[in-house]
Amino acid sequence: MKFVDEAFIDIAAGDGGNGCVSFRHEKYKEFGGPNGGDGGRGGHVYAVADVNLNTLVDFRFSRRHEAKRGEHGMGSDMFGAAGSDITLKMPVGTIISDANTGEVLYELLTPGEVITIAKGGDGGFGNLRFKSAINRAPRQKTPGWPGEKKNLKLELKVLADVGLLGMPNAGKSTFIAAVSNARPKIADYPFTTLHPNLGVVRVGPEQSFVVADIPGLIEGASEGAGLGHQFLRHLQRTRLLLHVVDMAPFDDAVDPVAQAKAIVAELKKYDAELYDKPRWLVLNKLDMVPAEERAARVKDFVKRFKWKGPVFEISALTREGCEPLVKAIYQHVHGVQQAEQGVVAEVDPRFAGDAPE
Repeated sequence: MKFVDEAFIDIAAGDGGNGCVSFRHEKYKEFGGPNGGDGGRGGHVYAVADVNLNTLVDFRFSRRHEAKRGEHGMGSDMFGAAGSDITLKMPVGTIISDANTGEVLYELLTPGEVITIAKGGDGGFGNLRFKSAINRAPRQKTPGWPGEKKNLKLELKVLADVGLLGMPNAGKSTFIAAVSNARPKIADYPFTTLHPNLGVVRVGPEQSFVVADIPGLIEGASEGAGLGHQFLRHLQRTRLLLHVVDMAPFDDAVDPVAQAKAIVAELKKYDAELYDKPRWLVLNKLDMVPAEERAARVKDFVKRFKWKGPVFEISALTREGCEPLVKAIYQHVHGVQQAEQGVVAEVDPRFAGDAPE
């Protein structure tokens, strides 16, 4: 299925039905009085967060969504029926904003959450409503009120606890496949990941977290190089970033430190708040480095990169070092979740703080 994380739609709630002017006509009832009913309300437009969806592709090809109008009122005290509502299913994490002003109107953050994004118009009054002691034969009625009409922009930001950051072919997809249930495309060439992948990492019974893998960044992404940096939006709701670095590039002329600094620069250009998130350094593909050279190469990298935060040495291919990393991630994420709920949790001091450059 094609991944789409942005779409524009037009929605229209139903108009209310018109009120009715009618009088009771029966044998031996010469002056039966007014009996015109009210019109029915127009249908509402709802949005629901569906956990089974992970893309906005349906809205790319179906832009116009209209609810039914209410039925008109009728004689014999009959009110019009309400128009049928419509419900639009959207992925969890969808942001709904006004396409004209850019104002954020709603966010779908909870599975099953339902919100009303356009209200149907109320029905008009029939002449039965205007009956009084001094107006026994009213001929007034009112039309139905119009339903709300909106031009909306839908933007999807995936919900994940941990986000993977790095150059193309750094081994992010291999890592997420090694530690979670995700099965992304893996190949020995850059840009195999063309859209975000989500995986659930299970640490133990009722202990898990969600990790997101996005397409790799390259220097100049902010100017549109490579796939650009549009997918960085999917890391804005994460609690932790893992900066994955390829420690054994195929080209000897490639400097991992220069690549890592380019990633950090692109991250800062995109969003200062995202740049300030807790970030850990994950040095990958160490299985391809001779055992006697690993310690020196890691030390040299950390020194030249001027890194003072947590560092993990792994091989996603052989899964060496992955288990300690996963346990440390869970402890950090669990601690943040408890802190958000006002619970004081014990956190390993090695991973308690941010890891700025």
